[in-house]
Amino acid sequence: MNQRQLFLQHVAQTSDAPLALEIVKAEGSTLWDVDGKSFIDLIAGISVCNIGHRHPAVTEAIKKQVDQYLHLLVYGELVETPQVAYAHHLARYLPRSLNAVYFTNSGAEATEGAMKLAKRYTGRTQIIAFNQSYHGSTQGALSIIGDEYWRNAYRPLLPGILHLNYNSFSDLEHIDTSTACVVAETVQAERGIVAPSNAWMQALRKKCTETGCLLVLDEIQTGFGRTGSLWGFEQIQVIPDIVLLGKALGGGMPLGAFIADQKIMRCLTGNPVLGHITTFGGHPVSCAAGLAALKVLQEENITGSVKEKEKLFLSLLKHPQIKTVRSSGLLIAVEFESFKKNKTIIDLCIEAGALTDWFLFAPQCMRIAPPLNISDEEIVKACGIIIDAIDKA
Repeated sequence: MNQRQLFLQHVAQTSDAPLALEIVKAEGSTLWDVDGKSFIDLIAGISVCNIGHRHPAVTEAIKKQVDQYLHLLVYGELVETPQVAYAHHLARYLPRSLNAVYFTNSGAEATEGAMKLAKRYTGRTQIIAFNQSYHGSTQGALSIIGDEYWRNAYRPLLPGILHLNYNSFSDLEHIDTSTACVVAETVQAERGIVAPSNAWMQALRKKCTETGCLLVLDEIQTGFGRTGSLWGFEQIQVIPDIVLLGKALGGGMPLGAFIADQKIMRCLTGNPVLGHITTFGGHPVSCAAGLAALKVLQEENITGSVKEKEKLFLSLLKHPQIKTVRSSGLLIAVEFESFKKNKTIIDLCIEAGALTDWFLFAPQCMRIAPPLNISDEEIVKACGIIIDAIDKA
């Protein structure tokens, strides 16, 4: 059997129609398949490869760490230099109250850890999230996903979950002294790039402070320059009590984190001891890769060019069949009349050499979230492929 047949037979499938492209190499903003065909990567592993694929600084950091050690012991028991160095570096570029980093394997696990931390710290049980939000697919994270289509098949889920409407001032009245935390995305990504008003986010922060609950901001997709600033919450002038990171955090390696003030995080150390534990969270190779990637992001001022590249995309993505384009930096949704139309266009784009896909809660929207250092020439070429695909569709 060939690789495709083995893939379908032995790798657990999550849809009836996986893309099943056999990629053999990736570098920068380009992927190559087994036949030598190249693709401009417009999704960056779902906002993972923010500095592109296989950046030399990241691959060098991985090789260096592999020569020293791999896994040693469960997270938090030994002083592992890559973890310490990365946590220290992250804290330097976060608000002073976000100074204690708990590394996990993924963004979903960061969500799980933050939910436990909020309940433990406040002594409360209610968790509030928002409709059409996405925070991961594990049981706890699934409980706060904001779409019943994705939740229904796995009930019963966690009790005490309340979903409000994003960007609704009146719904904030449901936050009260029984609320442990409110979990919100700084931009609702899987809804098709829906950003809140600054005034609403500031009202949310104020309500959480007044009621004594913790504000958890999900920066899993929006962090590391994706929206044009290092953290999305910088643009809305709100500081969370806990921030969730993942995706680009590992520079292409698996890594997540939830970050809070030391006084909050300390409650996981007793009653019970080991209040949250992970075997592979904060793997030294992942931390080494992530630190290298963050340094590249800063030293090459990649974030500084995001807004100009966003403008270039928006100037080129014009067509009568495009209903609207929503964007937050290089997180872009191109909306069509239906999922059927969008899927046809996506398939034609892939056939022509541009890899893209759709959003979970907005299947009529095409996702564009390329590496942040994609070149202007690649943007022009990719947009030409998209416009040609629309014409053919």
